[in-house]
Amino acid sequence: MDKITFINKVKEELNIELSNNQVKQFDDYYHLLITWNEKMNLTALTKEEDVYEKHFYDSLLSSKIYDFNNQVICDVGAGAGFPSIPLKIVYPNLKVTIVDSLNKRITFLNVLINELNLTNVDVIAARAEEFALEHREYYDLVIARAVARLNILDELCIPMVKVNGSFISLKGKQALDEIKEADQGIKKLNAKLVKYEKYYLFNDNDVRYLIKYDKFSKTNTKYPRMYAQIKKKPL
Repeated sequence: MDKITFINKVKEELNIELSNNQVKQFDDYYHLLITWNEKMNLTALTKEEDVYEKHFYDSLLSSKIYDFNNQVICDVGAGAGFPSIPLKIVYPNLKVTIVDSLNKRITFLNVLINELNLTNVDVIAARAEEFALEHREYYDLVIARAVARLNILDELCIPMVKVNGSFISLKGKQALDEIKEADQGIKKLNAKLVKYEKYYLFNDNDVRYLIKYDKFSKTNTKYPRMYAQIKKKPL
């Protein structure tokens, strides 16, 4: 997917019309990503068409199942900024917190945010389960893309979601198995599956799933546990 196709597809498929400044922000994002990728491992994808399709477009797919406007959101394990930075470019009124445990990626993200002139974006170097303890029921939306299996990710993310807020997970072809695997844990965290939708990317029919959970009451304060416990015995 080249830049022109990306611009056209987000308009046709996602009803997003990019301004000239937003187009430039995505272009700058790509070039910064590739430059920094020579110093540290940020992405295995370096071709422009792959980044636009499998990072930028893929990140924006969640707008199909969630009405982004001025929410307070948290992106857990964003890596090189996906999906929250593409979403922030398109929806500038979002207030975004990015939580990642690797300081190297935090450094890149701070440079990226500055170069793209983004405001209301906080980048935090922390483990998700530790960060969640101090930010319980705080966010309108917590979102995560390809961080861990859903039965681990749910306990890291849902405690941070406000009552009546949402948790969105972006997953690949194993999504349906992961949904079943996480079912009991989701209930223990006081959330419920609202919808999941299947999509394909364009060049090689990569399958993508968007999974949305809504939180109906506060999560028990014993969650999240320490990561070693979560991984050893998922809910």
